[in-house]
Amino acid sequence: MIIAGLTGGIASGKSTVSGFLSNAGARIIDADKIAREVVEPGAPAYDEIRSFFGETILLPDGGIDRKRLGDIIFNNPDKKARLDAIVHPLVSEKSTQMITRIATREPEAVVIMDIPLLLEAGMERDLAEVIVVYVPETVQLERLMLRDGIGEAAATARIRSQMPIEEKRKRATIVIDNSNDMKETRRTALAVFNQLKKRAG
Repeated sequence: MIIAGLTGGIASGKSTVSGFLSNAGARIIDADKIAREVVEPGAPAYDEIRSFFGETILLPDGGIDRKRLGDIIFNNPDKKARLDAIVHPLVSEKSTQMITRIATREPEAVVIMDIPLLLEAGMERDLAEVIVVYVPETVQLERLMLRDGIGEAAATARIRSQMPIEEKRKRATIVIDNSNDMKETRRTALAVFNQLKKRAG
């Protein structure tokens, strides 16, 4: 088995590349998906988040309003740190459980840890490779404005809240450039998968 990390900047196309790798046969551990699961009503982090942030972050059905919560932590580093302290250990624990199951069933598997803030969180140390999906910041900006229907100032603020894409590119061991056409991105992603598969076997 081989475990690689997959990351990129906002609107860089990381989810698209993750899909290509999954279709090729990689086992994807999606940190965002796990993070959503552990904050659902009845899940481990729900009561703690509700207690700390208050009832104003709840939707009418009792679930957590992720947009509202995101707006709060975006402007408050202390509250963001508190949320991370609640959620991250649970995501890490569930990820470890998933890796253990995969290792038992598929000892030659290619496992991709899909983590948006992989490098920001310093989680790259134990990974065989760090794959960064790259587009120039100008392309990020255009795609983010189009995708989320937001203005340039708001899009720039979101991009700047992350590690610069050029810094991520420098820290990558594998770069998948997604600034060209989709066929080229898919071809590169499949080549990366095949390279990892040989090493996993």
